[in-house]
Amino acid sequence: MLIAECGTLLRGELSLTAIVPHEGSPLGALAGTVREMVQAYADDGATFSGKGDAVNALASYYYGFGWLHFGMTYGLFAYAGKKPACPFAGQTGRIPAALADRLEEKTSRYLRLLELACSSVGRAPDRDTAAGAFADRILLAGTCYAREGKTLLFLGERETALACFSYGHGWIDAGVRAGLFVVAANRDIFTI
Repeated sequence: MLIAECGTLLRGELSLTAIVPHEGSPLGALAGTVREMVQAYADDGATFSGKGDAVNALASYYYGFGWLHFGMTYGLFAYAGKKPACPFAGQTGRIPAALADRLEEKTSRYLRLLELACSSVGRAPDRDTAAGAFADRILLAGTCYAREGKTLLFLGERETALACFSYGHGWIDAGVRAGLFVVAANRDIFTI
């Protein structure tokens, strides 16, 4: 999928969601925040794309997808489509050769950032609760996307590796914002 198509897909998927929790409830407030974050990353990606910065556009769109899929899985959004689209279906768009150094730097930095995010949080709810189990699932997703991204780096697929690192960090960041994690270190890498 081309990077611009990824942005179109993200905006399209967001348009198929509706906030489920009551507007005045804490979960309603969280749903509104998650929706705003997804929209912000879609807008950022479009801005970067318009400036010819495919590297940051790619990272923004996949970060937004991490937040969106968190919201869907946590039950914050109802989905009006048949089945949520997978941004990893097909091949990730290629970054122009002129941006190879930027792609290299950002991919390496986002790998470190995702690993740091995973190691900086601990589950907040008790492990025997539904919220505790979901927090564990989010952390597992983050570590799995870090591992998958490393494999893709080894295979030379830097664009998809960057997508994995951005997507995984989006999940962790959303989980922090939802209060599912206690941040033990590096608070500055989360949107809290």
